[in-house]
Amino acid sequence: QVQLVESGGGLVQAGGSLRLSCAASGRTFRQYAMGWFRQAPGKEREMVAAINWSGTSTLYADSAKGRFTMSRDNVKNTVYLQMNSLKPEDTDVYYCAAVRDLGLVYSSEDYAYWGQGTQVTVSS
Repeated sequence: QVQLVESGGGLVQAGGSLRLSCAASGRTFRQYAMGWFRQAPGKEREMVAAINWSGTSTLYADSAKGRFTMSRDNVKNTVYLQMNSLKPEDTDVYYCAAVRDLGLVYSSEDYAYWGQGTQVTVSS
């Protein structure tokens, strides 16, 4: 019912920045909690950031605090992840996720819709 398409990944040097975007197709986008997750080969998927329906509340993984900022534009049906001061350990495939919920959703098991992922590679 909801289509999610990530973009903005790429190759950057350590200390650089990227902005990931996730475009959603639904007309009820404002009703959805959103999250960003990342996953390396052979590793578990982990939460990077989450945001509530209105964009007034966010939650970040410890590794992302102070460096990453999640935001949303409910007019454009798009969420963003601004990543600054990137480190080699940030190298992963990043996924956008959505679920109909007005609060913060922090568990991958609770998300109903997922994007295809976008690769982020940070060189030292």
